Amino acid sequence: MTASQAAGPSTAKPNRHNHKHNHRDGPSQWQHTPNSSTATSDQLTPDSDSDSDSDLAVSAGAGLLGSGHDDTAEAYELQDRRHEDVSDEDDDEEKDGTTAQDSRSRRRRRRAASTSTAASFTLYTPDEERAVVRKFDRRLVLFVALLYMLSFLDRSNIGNAYIAGLDTDLQPTPPNPNLYPNSLTAFYISYILFEPLSLLWKIIPAHVYVTCIVLSWGVVASLQSLAVNYPMLITLRFLLGIGEAAFTGVPYYLSFFFKREELAFRTAMFVSAAPLATSFASALGWGIIKLGEGGPIASWRLLFLVEGFPSVLVAVVAWRVVPDGPGTAGWLSGRERRVAVLRLRNTWDAGDKKTRREGKEEEGKGRGRGRGKLDWRKTLSVLGDASAWLTGLIFLLSNMAYSSLPVFLPTILTRMGHSPLSSQLLAAPPYLSAFFIVLAASHLSDKLGSRSPLLIAFALLSALGYGVLALSESALGLKPESTLRYLAVYPAAAGFFTVVVLTISWSINNQADESRRGGGFALLQVMGQCGPLVGARLYPDSDGPFYTRGMGVCSLGMVGVAVLAGGLRVLLKRRNRRLDQEEGVEVEDIGEAEGFVGGKRRGRRFRYML
Repeated sequence: MTASQAAGPSTAKPNRHNHKHNHRDGPSQWQHTPNSSTATSDQLTPDSDSDSDSDLAVSAGAGLLGSGHDDTAEAYELQDRRHEDVSDEDDDEEKDGTTAQDSRSRRRRRRAASTSTAASFTLYTPDEERAVVRKFDRRLVLFVALLYMLSFLDRSNIGNAYIAGLDTDLQPTPPNPNLYPNSLTAFYISYILFEPLSLLWKIIPAHVYVTCIVLSWGVVASLQSLAVNYPMLITLRFLLGIGEAAFTGVPYYLSFFFKREELAFRTAMFVSAAPLATSFASALGWGIIKLGEGGPIASWRLLFLVEGFPSVLVAVVAWRVVPDGPGTAGWLSGRERRVAVLRLRNTWDAGDKKTRREGKEEEGKGRGRGRGKLDWRKTLSVLGDASAWLTGLIFLLSNMAYSSLPVFLPTILTRMGHSPLSSQLLAAPPYLSAFFIVLAASHLSDKLGSRSPLLIAFALLSALGYGVLALSESALGLKPESTLRYLAVYPAAAGFFTVVVLTISWSINNQADESRRGGGFALLQVMGQCGPLVGARLYPDSDGPFYTRGMGVCSLGMVGVAVLAGGLRVLLKRRNRRLDQEEGVEVEDIGEAEGFVGGKRRGRRFRYML
């Protein structure tokens, strides 16, 4: 073949279904000319299978992985058009009255041919994909985890400030015991009201958005050191909630870069910064309070300043580090950006034709998934999805424990009989152990391709820890300073932190496209952040030193999480079976998989993860 022939497609036309292929595919025969360093060639020809005429027979060669990126793109486009033709043929079969048995038979033959032909060429190697994922982990996930650690530090250090003298300095005369709980509640009121800001991750360039919100909460957190009374502190806490509410959309943002079966571990790397921040805050709080004793600045003011200002500095770095999408990461090479986009193409196929078309348009612009338009009809459609509401209830109950214990644990430890300084140190180990447990559990969840089994197990583990704390006085007859009471904090913390991570991942996994994921995530956060409104009032001083009521409420809440997760699993399993039946895919033919993860199911449509 001459060079001019190799430069473009031949004029040969497919021998069947010309009424479809002529206006969509154009030519059906493509010739790849290898570069000078390659002695092989790749040719795409019409499939010879009489029952799978729209499939491709592709001969793989080294040239496809060389410099012929244009040919790679052409191969992708041809393959995508093949999938669209298959969908159109399915529609035509329904219109022509083809029997369900004939339709299933044709689909099985097409899947068998597609599996064999798709494996005959490689657009990128597994090593290339792993290298890209590792870079996203090191450069992106660890950086947003650092930001979340600063965020959680700035919201929860008020508990350390409280035992360092904040309440003594800010209380009016006569004192009002409700002012400190009100300062906690003010944060969560704005945090709930502004949760829909998480949708802006899809609309505003991420590097601009992250820089602005991190800068805003860093400035406000630092200004808490200047509070002269509780009304001023309450106002600053309200403003702090606005900035941090916008940042909660990070797991939604990470779904632009990772596959469904990769998301839980990356969400864990992000969210587990919270227990790490709590343990770090306890040790840092001990050091700052020790340093501030006898100094010109009150220890609690120094605490707010030292822990708040680093966010201002890191916000500047975010402008350069945070990419808008997988195709715009400046710290990836051109080839790596291409691989980052291509490896996520199958996620667009999970939605409808419009979703797939929008995904291809983004890929054609070199951006991949990420910034773009929201389909507001799809975004709002989650309000009618029972599974989204159930997930929100799970998040509400788990957040009740997640948000309250880190804030009140130093106070609880103090009421157990420990000194304020010792309480700061003793609060660190439970959360440090939770950090490692969360990472291990989420990694296992990704490997299993399922969320509910581990979520239920860790919810019950947390309920057990809270149950011991709740019954320590009445049933167990323990003293306030009992070692068993302190040890019970470990399973309680490990349990609710893991449940939060798996719930967030589960919510994102079970929406078919980015618009629905955005709506589902916003609903999850709005409902979930109502939990802290309850949690902030679970541990009044009058209930010390055992805090039986607060511990009991959290224990029952985590039992409720386990029950709801079991119910949600049953609901999603029924939906998957119904989807299988609609596609004509027999469950026994494909195995009762836990979810559509990593191509384990052979149907093309979306499947819920269980």
